[in-house]
Amino acid sequence: MRLDELLKQDKLTLSFEVFPPKSDTAFESVKYATEEIAKLRPSFMSVTYGAGGGTSKYTLEIAKNIKEQYGVPTLAHLTCVSSTKETVHERIQQMKEAGIENVMALRGDLTPELEKSDCGTWDYRHAVDLIHELKEEGFCIGGACYPEIHPESANQKEDILHLKEKVDAGCSFLTTQMFFDNNLLYNFLYKIREAGITVPIIPGIMPITNGNQVERSIKLSGSFMPQRFKRLVDKFGTSPAAMKQAGIAYATDQIIDLFANGITNVHVYSMNKPDVAEAIQRNLSDILG
Repeated sequence: MRLDELLKQDKLTLSFEVFPPKSDTAFESVKYATEEIAKLRPSFMSVTYGAGGGTSKYTLEIAKNIKEQYGVPTLAHLTCVSSTKETVHERIQQMKEAGIENVMALRGDLTPELEKSDCGTWDYRHAVDLIHELKEEGFCIGGACYPEIHPESANQKEDILHLKEKVDAGCSFLTTQMFFDNNLLYNFLYKIREAGITVPIIPGIMPITNGNQVERSIKLSGSFMPQRFKRLVDKFGTSPAAMKQAGIAYATDQIIDLFANGITNVHVYSMNKPDVAEAIQRNLSDILG
């Protein structure tokens, strides 16, 4: 099912993100985890794509398996940074052959190695370059957005201008980077609607279930950590069981608030943890209906 059609439906939805293994030896355990999440019957599942396309083979295998074996719509990530047009077109063809209809178009992270390379030879510098090509191929295209500003943008106004370029190029919806204060999202939504961006925005929620995740999450996303969340980590961060329960409760509370304020679709960065995905879905069972 195309996600642009799913997002038009007037009902609350919950989706999950999974990531592929980095090697053949880990494939079966990751495949099992993704299948357990698929058994929860989320509205859709997204499958990420490693920096530089290192896990592209596994991304497609897992996305295809989820779709064919469990009937769950899939959103396959595709990055383009440092890739040649030939490589990207080959991956696009493979997605078509696998029956993938939905693609998350991303530039991809600039690894230290890529930052040192000669970007003047790259065929793709920004996600918008990839979006134009995916649009010609007939995919339903998703893009990423940052409620708190992209780390490489000079300011939020510039960030929103680039975001509108992606939408104008063919994005049917946008999924946000993780955030831990819903007010940041509400302010962001007001600003982008004023800028003429009207496509559906899917908030991305990251359940922090381990105290050690906090520092890494801040480093990766630059997300603002509200005092309420910091106190939670300070209190429960040294107890794995307590932190897991508190992190699930905090993420659930965020999602309930989003639903109560008119958001209809929420995406959970489930980190290949079926128990976390199941706990959040169970907490929302009567709300989701």
